[in-house]
Amino acid sequence: MGSHRRPAPSGFDRGAATALCAMSAAAAALGVVPATAAPHDTRAEVDRLYTEAEKATEAYNKADERAGTLRRQVTDAQDRIARQQLRINTMRDRLGSLAGAQYRAGGLDPSLALLFSDDPDDYLDKAAALDRITAHQAGELRELQDAMRDLAQERAEAKRRLGELERSRRAVATHKRTVERKLARARRLLDSLPSAERAAYDRASRSARDGMAFPGGEVPVSGRAAAAVAAARSALGRPYVWGANGPSGFDCSGLMQWSYAQAGVALPRTSQAQAHAGRRVPLSQVRPGDLVTYRSDASHVGMYVGNGRVIHAPYPGAPVRYDPVGMMPISSVTRP
Repeated sequence: MGSHRRPAPSGFDRGAATALCAMSAAAAALGVVPATAAPHDTRAEVDRLYTEAEKATEAYNKADERAGTLRRQVTDAQDRIARQQLRINTMRDRLGSLAGAQYRAGGLDPSLALLFSDDPDDYLDKAAALDRITAHQAGELRELQDAMRDLAQERAEAKRRLGELERSRRAVATHKRTVERKLARARRLLDSLPSAERAAYDRASRSARDGMAFPGGEVPVSGRAAAAVAAARSALGRPYVWGANGPSGFDCSGLMQWSYAQAGVALPRTSQAQAHAGRRVPLSQVRPGDLVTYRSDASHVGMYVGNGRVIHAPYPGAPVRYDPVGMMPISSVTRP
C-alpha cells in the first residue's frame, strides 16, 4: 500500500485542487468528509492515511517485538534469582550447622583438651581436620558473600528491565491507538466513495509506476528462497491484519517473516530491519525470494516472485496478492 502516481493538475485544475485540498484538510480536523470533495482527493487522502497507518504499524511491531524480548529477559532473570536464592539458603543452612557444631565442641581451650585427652594422637588428627573444616568454612563464607552480591545485581537488573518493559507496553498501546485511528478514518473515507470509485481506487493501487523497467531473464531458485516463495503463494487471499504475522492474517512484514520461517529462516519483525537481513542486490539482479522494500523509510515490504511481480499484504480490506514490483518507489532489494 502507499502513495501512487497520478497525473499532475495544471492551470485551473491546480487552483481547484488547492482549494479542495484545503477544504479536505479542514474537514479532516473536524473528523468529517466534505460533501464537495472530489473522489480523487478522497483517494489521495486514503492513500496518505494508509501510508501513515503502515508506518505506525511498523512502529507498533518494533515496540511489540521489544516488549516480547524484555518479557523473556525478565522471566529468565526471575528464574536465575530464584535459583540463586535457593543456593544462598542452602549455603546458609550448611554454614549454620557447622558453626553450631563448632560452638558445642568448643568449650575447652585446645591445650587443655590435649592434656586431658585419652588419646593425644587421635586429638591431633581431629584438630588438623578441624583446621581444614575452618578453612573450608571461610571459603564457603566468601562464596556466600559473592552469591549475595550477584543476587543483588540480578535483582537491580531485573527491576531495570521491568521498568523498560512497562515503557515498551505503553509505547505499544500508543502505536496501537494511532494505527486504529488512521485505519478507521481511511475506512470511513473509502466507504464515502461510490462503488465505482472504490473499485477505481483498488485498480490504481495495483498499477505500476510509469517508466519502471521490470527485470527479465529470471534465474530459477531452489532451497530456502523457493520454500519461502511457496509459503508466500500459499498465503494468497488471506486478509491483511495489522500487527499480525500469520498464519490466518498478515501485515506486510509479518507475511515476509512467516514465509521465510516456513523455509527455516528467521527474519526480524519489521520491514526496516528486514531490509538489512541479508545481502543488498540491485533491482536488475532481483530473484524470486528477494525482499523488496518500499518508500525512503522502508515502511512497506513485499517478496519478489518473478515476472515483474511481488506478493505482499497491501492494506486492510485488500488480501495478500500479486502486484507489480514497481507499484511504489523502491527503497532496496535484499536477498536473505
